[in-house]
Amino acid sequence: MTERTTGPVSEVRSKTIEYRAPERDAKAVFSRSGIEQLRAMAAGEAADPPISSHVGLRVASVEEGDVVMTAEPDESHYNPIGSVHGGFFATVLDSVCGCAVHSTLPAGVGYTTLELKVSFLRPVTAETGTVTAHGWVTKGGRNAAFVEADLRDADGRVLATASSTCLIVRPDSGR
Repeated sequence: MTERTTGPVSEVRSKTIEYRAPERDAKAVFSRSGIEQLRAMAAGEAADPPISSHVGLRVASVEEGDVVMTAEPDESHYNPIGSVHGGFFATVLDSVCGCAVHSTLPAGVGYTTLELKVSFLRPVTAETGTVTAHGWVTKGGRNAAFVEADLRDADGRVLATASSTCLIVRPDSGR
């Protein structure tokens, strides 16, 4: 067993995360089409999902099969080597991929991520500032949808890319 020595401790900081409680009524959640739900979030007429508060994620634009979101990396997202943790990238890219699929779905139909591949191309720090994620459906289908996405800084440099497959979840057909 190794003994841990304690060096100088850096300044303690805190971050308060506020969010609206998620809707618990499935009928209310699925009463609108995906694009209607996302546009309501973008307009501030519907609550963002709670995960959005952790990374400062906001819907910027929504078209069918094409969604743009922004996020705010900060020091609370750092890994041990002083840059933003890959989980931040994965969360933002998974969100924009899922929402691109969601924008194609009718009322009553949901989705879930089956797989996500992220390629990290450049480091991100708090100084990077707002990042923009763009996700687009490359092939939709009845049971699955295929999506691609990228994450860029304010100068348009690609920081990461992703590809994803989402399962389309339809209401029980009574089988």
